[in-house]
Amino acid sequence: MYSSRGAWPGHAPASSDPMHIEAATHGWAAEPSMLAPRHATTIISVRKDGKVAVVGDGQVTLGSQVVKPNARKVRRIGAGDVIVGFAGATADALTLLERLEGKLEAHSNQLLRASVEMAKDWRTERYLRKLEAVMLASDGTVTLEITGNGEVLEPHDGIMAIGSGGAFARAAAKALMSTDLSAMEVATKAMEIASEMCVYTNSNFIKEELDIIAPAATDADDAGGDRS
Repeated sequence: MYSSRGAWPGHAPASSDPMHIEAATHGWAAEPSMLAPRHATTIISVRKDGKVAVVGDGQVTLGSQVVKPNARKVRRIGAGDVIVGFAGATADALTLLERLEGKLEAHSNQLLRASVEMAKDWRTERYLRKLEAVMLASDGTVTLEITGNGEVLEPHDGIMAIGSGGAFARAAAKALMSTDLSAMEVATKAMEIASEMCVYTNSNFIKEELDIIAPAATDADDAGGDRS
């Protein structure tokens, strides 16, 4: 029986924090960080051997119910040379997607610049500050994670994964990078492993792939290095 003091009999009173109290009513205590929402899907991007592959699952859940098994969460935008995948609340994810498309159009389809300019909007527009969604975007030059809090993150190893199964997929892909598998094969295998471990991820995969664009050579490179 849960007492009016906010604690189980024989236990110390619960914290006044609403999230802690909610946890205590179910018979266990947790820190707020343990109760942070997870985005129920998995999207992964892998850059390897001149290719960038993006793979996402198709499951849509509503609470404990699977309401759709084949949603398209990975798609091309801009001029077709940017691939995005998204996780989270549908309306919020679409807001992120529409914002990015607008910035790409305004900045000559340059993903990095468009993402940075998009992040600046969080300082001025209040409704953007609590979007319950996250997006992964890749083009021939860079892969980025764009969060509903206005953060733009770039991976250091060519692998980025988001969603409830993202940690599983990223760990699997990292282990496979030293093999002879292609970028798409690594991403697909990593998603297969994630779908076996995450109940919010299925095996109806949407796959997209682009060629990696090599950085433009500088004048110093063309001259053979240092001109001293």
